[in-house]
Amino acid sequence: MGLVRRWPVPVTLYLAVLLVVTDQLESFTSNTAQILVCVALGVAGFQAGWRATAVAVAAAIGATAVNIADPGIALTVNAWMYSVLLPVFPAVLGAYLRSSAGRLEERDVTPDALLAAGGVAITVLSTWTSWHSGTQPVWVVGLLAVVGGLSLGIARRFPGLVFLLQGVLLVSADTYLNDAVNTCVILTLIAVGVFAMRVASWPWTVAAYFAGCLLTAIAVVGDDTDTTPFRVGVLMTLVATPIAIGRYLGVRQSAAAAERLRAEEAARAAVAQVRADQLAERERIARDVHDIVAHHVGAMVLRASAARYTAPDGPVADALNDIRETGHQVLQDLRDLLDLLRAPEREPHLLANPADVVRESAERMAAAGLVVDLDLDPATDQAPLIARTSAARIVQEGLTNVLKHAGPGTRVRVTVVTAGEGLSVEIRNGRPPTGIERLPSSGRGLAGMRERVRALGGTLTAGPDGEGGWLLAATLPARLPSGSAA
Repeated sequence: MGLVRRWPVPVTLYLAVLLVVTDQLESFTSNTAQILVCVALGVAGFQAGWRATAVAVAAAIGATAVNIADPGIALTVNAWMYSVLLPVFPAVLGAYLRSSAGRLEERDVTPDALLAAGGVAITVLSTWTSWHSGTQPVWVVGLLAVVGGLSLGIARRFPGLVFLLQGVLLVSADTYLNDAVNTCVILTLIAVGVFAMRVASWPWTVAAYFAGCLLTAIAVVGDDTDTTPFRVGVLMTLVATPIAIGRYLGVRQSAAAAERLRAEEAARAAVAQVRADQLAERERIARDVHDIVAHHVGAMVLRASAARYTAPDGPVADALNDIRETGHQVLQDLRDLLDLLRAPEREPHLLANPADVVRESAERMAAAGLVVDLDLDPATDQAPLIARTSAARIVQEGLTNVLKHAGPGTRVRVTVVTAGEGLSVEIRNGRPPTGIERLPSSGRGLAGMRERVRALGGTLTAGPDGEGGWLLAATLPARLPSGSAA
C-alpha cells in the first residue's frame, strides 16, 4: 500500500491476486485483502485513466466473486451484484473526486443556510411521529433525520458527497423505516438537483440521473407494484425535473461568472491601455525634450567652450566657464529627467548632498549677478533626506525666480534652518534695481514649489515683503503625511 499512490493499478492487480490466493488458502487475510483492494481501486479511479481503471476493476470483480462464492456453490444473483458493486463503487468515487464540482467562489452562505433549514424542517416535521415505529432506537432515527436535513447545507460545496449520503439514508429508510421513505426521496431529489447545478460534466450528470432513478425506484417500487411503461416514464420524468432545474441554474451561474470575468478583463485592458498611452506620451515628451532642449543646450555649451580660447583670462573667461559648467549640469539633469520619463517606476536618486546643492546654487546665482547671503544651519544635515532634498530644490527655484524677476544686482538672503524635526526655508530679496531685463519665464516655478511642499504636508507662502522686495517662505515636515506616497 505504500506504493499505491505511485502505481495504483499494478497494486490493485497484485492485491486481486493476493485476494484469490488467500481465499483458496482459507486464510482470514482475505478479508484484509478485500478491503485493501477497494482502497486501491479508489486511488486508481482518482489517478489513473479510465482504461487502466477498467482493467483494475475487472480483475477486482473476478477476485471478489471468488472470495464471496462458497466452495461448491454457484454464484447467485445477489452474490454477483455484490461482486460487481463492491469494486465499482470505490473506483467511481475516486473518479468523481478527480473531476467533481469546481470550488464554490461565492461567499454568501444564505442559500446554504436556507437549504439546511429547509432540509431539517422537512425531515423532522414529516417523520418525527414515526421515529418510534422502526427497529432502531428513537434517538438514532432522530439523529439521522436531523443530519440528513442539515447535510443539504453543504450540498453546494460537496454535491457528490451529499448525494451519496442521501442515497444511503434512502436505502436505509426503505429497509428499516418505511414511513420515512417519501421524505428521503424528496431529499435525494434535492441533492441530485444541486449536483446537476454544481457539476458541469454531462457524463457525471447522466450518472447521477440514472442513480437517482435507481434510488427512487427502490423507494417507490414494492413487491406488489405493477410496473408499467407509464409509471416508468413518470418516475424518470420525476428525477429529470430537478436535473433540468439544476442544469439551468448552473448554466445561468456559469454565464454570470463568465460575464464578470469579461468585465474584469475589460477593466484590466482599459487600465493597461491608459498606462500604455501615458508611457507613449511620456516617451514623446522625452523625445521632444531631447531633440529640442538638449540640442540647444549642447550647442550653447560647445560655443561657450570654444569662446574660452579667445579670452582665456578675465571676467569674460569666468563667465564663459560658468556657462559651460552650468550647461553640463543642465544636460545631466535633462538625462535624469528623460530616464524618469521613460521609466516612471524608477525612483530618482539624489546623487549630490542637498547642502552642497544649496551652496552651489547660491554661488551660481552670485556669479550671475545676484548678491547672495546664505545662512545654512549645520544642524540641517540631521533632517530627513526628503526634507533636505526638497529644501535644496526650493532654494534653486527661488533664486532663479529672483534672477528672472528682479535681475542682477539684487540682494538676496537665503535662510535654511531646522524647525522641529523638519526644515524652514526663507528667501528674501530686496528692491530690484531699475531698468532690469527680465528673462523668459513659464510661470510654473511657484506652482511647482507649492505642489512639492503640499505633497510633503508643508506650507509655502510667497508675496511682497512690504519694503519693495519679495519673500518666499516654506516649512517642510520631517515625515510624509499619512496616505501620501513619496
